[in-house]
Amino acid sequence: MAYLQIVLGVGILLLCGDLLVRGAVALAVKLGIPTMVIGLTIVAFGTSAPELVVSLRAAVQGLPGIAIGNVVGSNIVNVLLVLGVPALICATNCDLPLARRNLIYVIGASVLFIVLCLSGTLRFWHGAILFAAMIAYLIETGRRSATSSEEAEAISDEAVEFVDGVAGLPGRPALMWSLIAIGLIGLPFGGMLTVNGAAGIARSFGVSETVIGLTLVAVGTSLPEFATNLMSALRAQSALALGNVLGSNLFNILAIMGLSAMLAPMPVPEAIIRVDVWVMLVAALALVPFIFFGGKSITWRWGLVFTAGYVLYVSMLFMQKTGWGPSLAVF
Repeated sequence: MAYLQIVLGVGILLLCGDLLVRGAVALAVKLGIPTMVIGLTIVAFGTSAPELVVSLRAAVQGLPGIAIGNVVGSNIVNVLLVLGVPALICATNCDLPLARRNLIYVIGASVLFIVLCLSGTLRFWHGAILFAAMIAYLIETGRRSATSSEEAEAISDEAVEFVDGVAGLPGRPALMWSLIAIGLIGLPFGGMLTVNGAAGIARSFGVSETVIGLTLVAVGTSLPEFATNLMSALRAQSALALGNVLGSNLFNILAIMGLSAMLAPMPVPEAIIRVDVWVMLVAALALVPFIFFGGKSITWRWGLVFTAGYVLYVSMLFMQKTGWGPSLAVF
């Protein structure tokens, strides 16, 4: 039953998240909202809706391992799998005008999150700091886009439609509002099924909810980003993949963790403090050579390394938690 719950839950999350983005983007375009604003707000919130709903639901239900593990695990998945697997098909170009600054933001947000986690429990004021940083990022990026033609052109109407995975936008207002309503109604239900299913699977396997949050739930909620990047590789437009990952990781830490911590206090599992947040930081730092030194591309060889790294991480995580392998407590 737990397996059926998580399959249905993730499926509902992905479907309703997609419907919400379609309706909201179409409505924003009809209202004449600038595409940069659409990309930074509606697209960012919509494509990360699965992570947002699952973490909020887990926080309310007193399951911090799933709430925090989902975000930390999703950020690890986004770098190692979401960038790694598409690179096996087409090299990911890292020479982008916004990549350096956004990577600095992601690394900075990761360090801030780690520092806050060291307190042992994420409380309202921790969440307020994270969410305030997200608002500051949106304001700063919006200000730069208004004064820089290069950055304003970085996200066009076509790019917005592609990045959020929308193949076509509804034209009638009634249909737009219907899609938004279905998305808003379905997302909480999908989140409930996913969280309950994850907790059940954790009990049946005899592993912690944290491990399930870091792996199964994280991969499931990262499927929108993975599908987008895979399509970008197939269309030989893989340069868009990097921006998608950096934006998603930043949103996961600052907005999702910020809102979750403001909603309910969340004790940070010791395993996450000891190991997984550092893996998340190392994954972000792994992009530094590609972005900061000569605009290198993530070729299929590096894609293989990234993918193998994630498989190794998950394998050791499960072996260590079930007593079959060496400890990952190296920090």
